Amino acid sequence: MRTITRGLWTAAALLLAGPRLAAQIPAEPFAAPPYDLTAADFAIDGDLGSFDGSLSGRIVEPGVMIVTVRLAAPAAAPPPRFSVRWSLPSVDVAGFWNSNVSIDKVNYYRSSVDSRVVSGAPVLTLYNAADRNRLTFAVSDARNPIRLDASLQEEDARFHFGVTFFRRTGPALSTYHAEIRVDTRPVPFYRALAAVSDWWADQPDLRPVPVPDAAVRPAYSTWYAFHQHLDPTAILAELRLARDLGYGTVIVDDGWQTLDTLRGYRYTGDWSPDRIPNMRAFVDSVHALDMRFVLWYAVPFIGEAARNFARFEGKYLRYWESQGAYVLDPRFPEVRAFLADTYDRAMVEWSLDGFKLDFIDFFAADDSTVVGANGGRDIASVDEAVEQLLRDVTQRLRARNPDVLIEFRQRYVGPSMRQFGNMFRGVDAPNNAAANRAEITDLRLLAGNTAVHSDMIMWHPDEPVEVAAQQLLAVLFAVPQLSVRLTALPASHRRMVAFWTDYWNDQRGLLLGGEFAPANPGAVYPLIKAVRGPRVIVGVYGDLVVPLDEGPYRDVHLINGKASTTIVVDLRTGMGTVELDVLDAEGTVIERRSRGMPAGVYQFRVPAGGLIRIVRM
Repeated sequence: MRTITRGLWTAAALLLAGPRLAAQIPAEPFAAPPYDLTAADFAIDGDLGSFDGSLSGRIVEPGVMIVTVRLAAPAAAPPPRFSVRWSLPSVDVAGFWNSNVSIDKVNYYRSSVDSRVVSGAPVLTLYNAADRNRLTFAVSDARNPIRLDASLQEEDARFHFGVTFFRRTGPALSTYHAEIRVDTRPVPFYRALAAVSDWWADQPDLRPVPVPDAAVRPAYSTWYAFHQHLDPTAILAELRLARDLGYGTVIVDDGWQTLDTLRGYRYTGDWSPDRIPNMRAFVDSVHALDMRFVLWYAVPFIGEAARNFARFEGKYLRYWESQGAYVLDPRFPEVRAFLADTYDRAMVEWSLDGFKLDFIDFFAADDSTVVGANGGRDIASVDEAVEQLLRDVTQRLRARNPDVLIEFRQRYVGPSMRQFGNMFRGVDAPNNAAANRAEITDLRLLAGNTAVHSDMIMWHPDEPVEVAAQQLLAVLFAVPQLSVRLTALPASHRRMVAFWTDYWNDQRGLLLGGEFAPANPGAVYPLIKAVRGPRVIVGVYGDLVVPLDEGPYRDVHLINGKASTTIVVDLRTGMGTVELDVLDAEGTVIERRSRGMPAGVYQFRVPAGGLIRIVRM
């Protein structure tokens, strides 16, 4: 057996409680005082032209301030590009977090995030080495193009912050109002971000759409398994296995709408089921398996070879040359009507349960975009027009089925998008457990109760089963989307998928409904907890000591999502007599015993891809 004595490892076997070595050392040995900010620390920077600008501040709770930004002009004019700026000393800062799709959250020398209605989220966090919030700031305007900056200046070791409004020229206005929420509470960074999510959701124009139960059920996707080579007979064979493994939805991805298999969009935009001509019969077959059917659409695209191309001549924002497709301009009412009619008709004719609405972030203005409601456009702003499009689509679809499933993908998963979508998915991360884990974690931190789905999980059938399991374990705290040919998997892989999918379905309430507590963004979240009262599930993705410091616990599950077979736990409050079960990646119990567990440091041997359950008796 192994104990920890005076910081050194001694003899080893399965597990043993070591003495509590550092009882006199506080859990957080150092902590700088919170930043002290007032409204006087903020200033407007930029030429406001004919507008008058003002800032005011109010404290809404200790450590949380709202800075209100107002513009007013005697007559409507294009809004000016301007910033609100402030600075603070760089004291006790270890890293930053924002909604950018990237696993690099280490280099905070200069961090920034761009946000608009269909891209990003206007929030940025600085945290310390204990994962405590130092400064989190967020903006209420989730529609217009905004940039948030935090830059470390070498000369004075201070962070210089900025919120830049109207990065692109917008339609004329005479007044403007926005709020900046500034949080300096020394709470865990994930709680500071959850508070921002709640703040957005409380705003009348950002209220999230309800989330049906089907949105938080495991899904099977055709994308990595079939790509554009869709065969309903082969898909149904996969779905029979998937259904028996615990999957409740199929997402039929790109390929159904064209016979082209070159992975471009030259022929996309007519939305007739060229590859699956009897779509209704296919959907009925899926429903006969008691599964939901979600169909993919590339919302903005009309290919240059599509029959609909000429219909929208002059009503495109730009050309995507490498894909042979044009991006529609949603400011034209006939464009919005065409898209809303397309989905509404498909829902009725084919009895669809939901839609995967892809590439929405391609609806974007650039320097060549003409601003204004003219030339047949009835809305001046592209961002406002795409918001109106999504409102039209979701209202029509939810009128037919209030529980319609609508999936959006990073980067269009900000607070505005929660009004329309009830499923947010990580961006493409094929066979990349670390990236998939980072993406679903970033989404969960701001998504509230909106269902967060993994990117489609895939691996090679020759993988060792323990390695294949890591793909599932990386996304344990989100809704899994599976996209492998189940019929081609070895039996051990199918047992692994069955075990972990059953586990996920059994523990869904805690995994998705408990407090979501990821650690250390800079190291790609090597530890993630879901906590609800005396129950905790811990995903362990790196070799580190797992702190269990909010006990007493009744039920602890430690998931080994890494290659090594050692998990070390620092139990701060004893659990009394417990029963321990150690399971491997396929769910086989390889060790079971009862023992006492007072407070202490423990080492466990847990197979890669497996778990240990510790239940107080």
